[in-house]
Amino acid sequence: MSTKRIFIIDDEAGFTRLLKLTLEKKGDYQVLEENDGTNAWLQAREFKPHIIFLDIVMPKIDGGDVARQIRSDPALAHVPIVFLTAIVSRSE
Repeated sequence: MSTKRIFIIDDEAGFTRLLKLTLEKKGDYQVLEENDGTNAWLQAREFKPHIIFLDIVMPKIDGGDVARQIRSDPALAHVPIVFLTAIVSRSE
């Protein structure tokens, strides 16, 4: 089985580091972290991930805009994107 490349984009460095360590320990994964959404598209082009975990709410640029950049790139348009968020609301 070949190593799968996972790209994590989230402004919380502690979260991305924990997720990276957990994934690499549990499977045959190469994980790249990016904590600045403005760098994400260029990093994705270089890394060529098999899947992207993307935070929705980030400073400077939000996850929706990052996803649009990635989707508009023919080399990355096929890569699945899983949105992540820590926003929780309670319905009352």
